[in-house]
This record gives sequence, structure tokens and C-alpha cells, in this order.
Amino acid sequence: MASTLSARLNLAWRLVATGLAFTVFGVCGVLFSVVVFPLAWLWPHRASRQRTVTFVIHWFFRTLVRALQWLGVMRLDVQGAEELRARRPAIVVANHPTYLDVMVLLALTPSACCVVKNAHWGNPCFWGIVRAAEYISNADPTELVEASARQLAAGYTMIIFPEGTRSPAKDRLHPFSRGFAHMALNVGVPIVPVLMDCDPPAFTKTMRWYDVPPRAFCMKIAVLPPISVAQYVPDGSPPALAARALTTGVETHITDHLLQHGFFEARN
Repeated sequence: MASTLSARLNLAWRLVATGLAFTVFGVCGVLFSVVVFPLAWLWPHRASRQRTVTFVIHWFFRTLVRALQWLGVMRLDVQGAEELRARRPAIVVANHPTYLDVMVLLALTPSACCVVKNAHWGNPCFWGIVRAAEYISNADPTELVEASARQLAAGYTMIIFPEGTRSPAKDRLHPFSRGFAHMALNVGVPIVPVLMDCDPPAFTKTMRWYDVPPRAFCMKIAVLPPISVAQYVPDGSPPALAARALTTGVETHITDHLLQHGFFEARN
């Protein structure tokens, strides 16, 4: 009886703490959009403005992740984080099981730029952030590749979820889009595969924020060694075939490692 009551109180506490965290995130996002964003555009130097905004976003998400851990809502298990802290141009390609994936990766990566859904450019909690940080919309594939090349040339790490949205189920991925492959082929930077898992599942495609799991969820992150274009693309391949081969190769690479790390279950 006592253990049941304790479990219910713990669940209620995590529900309240989760709601509080989302409220803080939403309020801070709106304040950033209506206060910080207009002030940022008064900054005379574009490059230093973007660096400053990126730094603020990184530390905000680091603080939010730590707060969620302190509140007992989540745990974080990261392997290979030094690769994300390298502060060199690279393309981080990750699977996308939960709503919190972007927050966690930005908290782990000091100098990052993201490819984000076009819908976020009109979201009151995000529109100022994505503009001030010069994140890249996925609306136009050609502009996505060109803008990403500029960010990589400026020294940023590009974070992209090639599924385009959260994964459809625990052990399934959406087919990868080829945007990241065109980026890598055009700029020649390494691809850093990142595996992500949430146990028990939380904030998935089919869950609302208030669908709190029975215990604190653990975000598991495994950063794999960088891979080069040459591993999957033969010399002299036409651009379209090269992008297709690279996309297929990286998708297979990530899927295989999700199985090896136990993030996916093998199917009979």
C-alpha cells in the first residue's frame, strides 16, 4: 500500500515538474522572440551576433536539461560526447524518437546550427529563436543545402534529423531524406552519426506532454565515430547517385548500430 502511494506521488510530482518545465520553456521562448530577437538584430556584426545567440541557446538548454534531471523527470546517459564538443564543422545525423532530441543535442553541442521544420518559423515560442540563431528551414531543399554550406563554412556543426519528423514507432524509422547527403557532398565535411533512445518512451509522436511514463525516463545518446563520404560513394559518381548511395549507407549504418546498442529490438 505504501509503495503504491509512493509511486502515485512520484508520478504526480513528475507530471507537475514536466508541466512546469514546458511552461518555462514556452515563456522563455516567447520572451526571446519579443525581447532578445529585436535587440539581437540591432547588433552591428552579423557573425558575432549569431555566435552570441548560439551561445545563449546552448546554455539555456544545458540549464533546462540539468533542471529536468534535478527534478527527477529524466536521466541522461551520453557516450562519445567529446565528438559533439569538438567545435569543428561537421554534420550530425540523428534518429528522432522524442520531442526533446533537439534540446538535448543543442545542450551537448556548443556551436550548433539546426535544420528545423518550416512550421516552427510561425510558432510563437520558436520564431524569434530560429531567426536570431539563423537556423535553416526545411521548406526549400535547394536553399537548405546552400544555407547549410554557409553555416558549415562559418565553423558551425549542423544538426539534422533526416527523418523529417519524430520516428513513427519505437523500433522503426522514417526513410531518410537526402538533404544531409547533398550537404556532405558539396562541402566535404565528416558526418557524425548519433543514436538516440528514450526509455521508457516519452514525448513520442503518439504521446502528449502529460503522458508521463511510470518512472523517470532516460535519454540515451551514443555518438559514433565520424564517417566520410568516401566510405559510401565511389569516386566519379554522378551527384544524384552519390547522394542516394550516401543516404542509404548512413541510414543503414545508423539502423545497424541502433540494433547493436540495444536501442532497437531485432525482429524475427
